[in-house]
Amino acid sequence: MNRRDFLKGALTLAALAPVSRLAAKAGIDGDKTSDVATGTQVTRRRYKETALTVPLLGFGCMRLPQISVDKPDVDHVTVRKMINRAMKAGCNYFDTAYMYHDGLSERCLGELLQAYPRDSYYLTDKMPMWFAKNSGDVERIFQEQLSRCKTNYFDFYMLHALDTANWELAQKYKAYEFLARMKKEGKICKLGFSFHDTPEVLQKIIDAQEWDFAQIQLNYLDWELYRSREQYEILTKAGIPVIVMEPLRGGALASLSPDATGILRKAAPQSSNASWGLRYVASLPNVLCVLSGMTLPEHMEDNIRTFSPLKPLTDVERKTLDQALATYRKQLAVPCTACRYCMPCPVGVEIPKIFGLYNQYKISSNKWLFRNNYNAIPEDSRASACVNCGKCMRHCPQKIRIPEMLKKIATELEN
Repeated sequence: MNRRDFLKGALTLAALAPVSRLAAKAGIDGDKTSDVATGTQVTRRRYKETALTVPLLGFGCMRLPQISVDKPDVDHVTVRKMINRAMKAGCNYFDTAYMYHDGLSERCLGELLQAYPRDSYYLTDKMPMWFAKNSGDVERIFQEQLSRCKTNYFDFYMLHALDTANWELAQKYKAYEFLARMKKEGKICKLGFSFHDTPEVLQKIIDAQEWDFAQIQLNYLDWELYRSREQYEILTKAGIPVIVMEPLRGGALASLSPDATGILRKAAPQSSNASWGLRYVASLPNVLCVLSGMTLPEHMEDNIRTFSPLKPLTDVERKTLDQALATYRKQLAVPCTACRYCMPCPVGVEIPKIFGLYNQYKISSNKWLFRNNYNAIPEDSRASACVNCGKCMRHCPQKIRIPEMLKKIATELEN
């Protein structure tokens, strides 16, 4: 079945829940329409056949505004304003993780969300198995996360970035069993996992345990390229709701190339590239929430407009998006989402920055700009400094052969 036929057959507006409050507060597992929600509201979606509704737009906190681009320190003043705006629009789902901003993302949310009643928002966190050296570390990390976030429980909690290696660690240290116990104790409401591997590995994981939800990388570029369609179908068949990460592929689909952008602008002059990408994934009925890493207030405003209310893509719009995608794919160089899981590099190579500049160069063909920006990177942090240790590849969700690509870029620059 091709993408268009699948989407057309699967789409149903019955999955969309109205914005109005569907149920009174029902404890930590009840519906949480924000107490401060006022004015225009984002579309909400119902969790299975329950009274629980979740905003279709979620606030991803991996790329929060920073005080300086060279440091992980979060700009609390700007984030406070963005959280307030999100809550007023009913966008009350906040997603963080242990390593985001070197742990400062959890601390930022823990501080700023104290301004709101705990039952007015959803807080999501994740267990990074690669930080654990034994089963005791799993409990230690979890308790540290509760402390950082200044909370007694997480509404949604995941085993983070499961692939073959991390799933083996989770089994070795009995992480699922510990988290299931936390769920029984009320410290976790919904237990799931985020995923970065093949559909075959995904099937093994969902067959092994009971899951409340799963978070996968899904966007119109990766629908076939990353086998996201197969992952979505497997989870849908299993009755597991999907939370979407990387709907804009680390911002790449928000910028696109000039030619691809032109196709979209001609069809809808007032719509941003980001809006097209977000509507694409949100149109899928088994998608519970779409995370967007909103770094700037203007990103948030554009996203709130897109989801207030959500207008699913039409058949004509899907054809337009197909044309833009075909144009864009011809110019894509490195499938990097700038997630920074490869960092820090043992020798200091600025991997995501180099790949971002290289992709920009391949799209724009501006050699001068590429070399100028590249030369601004310290010499010992450039592509040529890679020692081919391979550590970065063990953590790359996209399975990029990073040392090979860095060597290619270094060679291209020399020539």
